[in-house]
Amino acid sequence: MIRVGILSDTHINRPLPGFAKLVQKVFADCSVILHAGDLTDLSILEVFQGKELHAVHGNMCNLPSQQTLAEEKLIRLDGYTIGLCHGAGARHNIEERMWNLFPTADCIVYGHTHHPVCHRLAKTLFLNPGSFLGTGRYGAPGSYAILCIDADGLHGSLHQLDETGS
Repeated sequence: MIRVGILSDTHINRPLPGFAKLVQKVFADCSVILHAGDLTDLSILEVFQGKELHAVHGNMCNLPSQQTLAEEKLIRLDGYTIGLCHGAGARHNIEERMWNLFPTADCIVYGHTHHPVCHRLAKTLFLNPGSFLGTGRYGAPGSYAILCIDADGLHGSLHQLDETGS
């Protein structure tokens, strides 16, 4: 089985010690990490050393991040295709735009909305981990997703950080 840790919309300028500790805790059992953009600065990715890492830039990323990271990425894991993109524009049809971007993907991972999502549309699993550090509206706690790939296929789950950040 492969466990994939998924986060998005971290919106921080450097990897603060609390962020690194939190990442190590919630993604300890994950061998692969997907960051769906708005990491803001490339230094954020340093906390994922030792793991297979895939990241894309978002609309809030600084210029070096935008120049280094792709806007969209197609990843193959254990025979499955995963589309990774931050997304942009209005929330109401973002999944339609993602579907058009990755029409053959088994799973589509996106961010941007700060709204966690885990559901299937036809045979495609859609995952949006929400905002990892709780930058959502009305003081919503942070959230993330875990994607498991096993003999039965792809399985996604959403998780919420508690008030202490764990």
